[in-house]
Amino acid sequence: MAQRHRLDMVISLLEKEYGVPEWRSRRDPLSELIYTILSQNTSDANSTRAFQQLWSRFNRDWEAIAGADVNSVANAIQIGGLHQVKAPRIQAILRAIREEQGGYDLTVLADMPTEQARAWLRRLPGVGPKSAACVLMFSLVRPALPVDTHVYRVARRLGLIGPKVGREQAHEVLESMVPAEKVLSFHVNLVRHGRKICKAPTPLCHLCVLNQGCPTGRSILGLTGPLPY
Repeated sequence: MAQRHRLDMVISLLEKEYGVPEWRSRRDPLSELIYTILSQNTSDANSTRAFQQLWSRFNRDWEAIAGADVNSVANAIQIGGLHQVKAPRIQAILRAIREEQGGYDLTVLADMPTEQARAWLRRLPGVGPKSAACVLMFSLVRPALPVDTHVYRVARRLGLIGPKVGREQAHEVLESMVPAEKVLSFHVNLVRHGRKICKAPTPLCHLCVLNQGCPTGRSILGLTGPLPY
């Protein structure tokens, strides 16, 4: 009960600071999956440009991307970084989908229960829990919680997950804790907070709206006494 109260306070305070994000589908499932691959280790702006350039270079044709020379795909997405790694991964995913589905339409996932859709995505080469959760949340509007570097760092500093909980396990732990209707808010606002305030390696605890109830922030600021939440 105490942990749930702390979690509710964290969500509430972050919503007051950053707002309540709107639940909506932003891309079809395959586009969201490829965008998620492109977003790894780069900024939103660069991943968006990389996706747009890939889509434009190959005339909005997944088959053309799957069958292209890998260097052509890498050149198209170069602005997103790690293009020599991401290009063969994207092609491997597309080829696996084509083999499984006979094409590139992943709207079939919308008819599956969440855990079945998650398992289907995880079977694709190079698709981990974060990528699968991004497709479920941002395309299919399901309460799946992606744990990126910001969510993981902020959750650990807040004491919502223990120091021995790894990133993959953190998906299960945090998703089981956060109310389904607050999963999007929790994810989006922890990312915002991690980028703006709870930075690595040095958090700006003196500016943090969570510092009164954050064990890490209280230690850095020299605060004493029991946690208020």
